[in-house]
Amino acid sequence: MDVDVQVISTSGERTKIKQPKIENDVRKVFVPRSRQSALKEQWMKIFTPVVDQLLLQIRYNVKSKQVELRLGPESKNPSNLQKGADFVRAFILGFEVEDALALLRLDDLFIESFEVNDVKMLKGDHLSRAIGRLAGKGGRTKFTLENSTKTRIVLQDSKIHILGNYKSIQHAKRAVSHLILGSPASKVYGNLRTVAGKISERI
Repeated sequence: MDVDVQVISTSGERTKIKQPKIENDVRKVFVPRSRQSALKEQWMKIFTPVVDQLLLQIRYNVKSKQVELRLGPESKNPSNLQKGADFVRAFILGFEVEDALALLRLDDLFIESFEVNDVKMLKGDHLSRAIGRLAGKGGRTKFTLENSTKTRIVLQDSKIHILGNYKSIQHAKRAVSHLILGSPASKVYGNLRTVAGKISERI
């Protein structure tokens, strides 16, 4: 059965997201139509680390449109099943395979998802402009956000997915929220330079 997990949005509201299904040591990740072609093209890059590193069995169920993962006969670490599901889910959300692979190497990374309307209710042109501010000309703003906060960000229509450790995600969310609320990119860049300096000092 599906598991509903509550997530507190930027606005403080509680929302629910569907987590991968759990059925007798099996994880199932649904693949929307918009990501089916990408999954087919990148299948070997996904299949190989799941089988070779995590020692799991993986297949794509064409009928249910789900990637199914289960423990293999050589699997010794049950937690690898959740790691594999998180890795596949990251790719399905739109992250590059190379970025999603970090979830297999590092234990303190996770993905946080929210929507523009969790920050401010916007419609029509106002929503389009807010999304445009997040991306920036030629993707410059998103690129700057990622580099400054040590995160990876996916803009999917009005949804925003951020991959990173807890503190980095909080810094990125704060910057994204300021952009959605209409703060000039130059002011956000200034704040990000300060954040980047603090992150570098900690490292």
